[in-house]
Amino acid sequence: MAKVTFEAAMKQLEQIVQELESGNLSLEDSIKKFEEGIKLSKFCSAKLDETEKKITLLLKDQDGNVIEKPFVPERVTE
Repeated sequence: MAKVTFEAAMKQLEQIVQELESGNLSLEDSIKKFEEGIKLSKFCSAKLDETEKKITLLLKDQDGNVIEKPFVPERVTE
């Protein structure tokens, strides 16, 4: 995917989902759309993972100084 933004990929993925849910595509076209959707989904997931790694929490210490702390997401267990 050349120079695709996260937002553009999500919009395209939403469009693919709508097309697949419509039921108006042939089996072959549905498979092609599904494959394209999987690629877009992986792209978006990778972008989110990359962004998550860049996030830092800015906190103030006891003296009022701003310190940086790496972001550690809470994992939800089901």
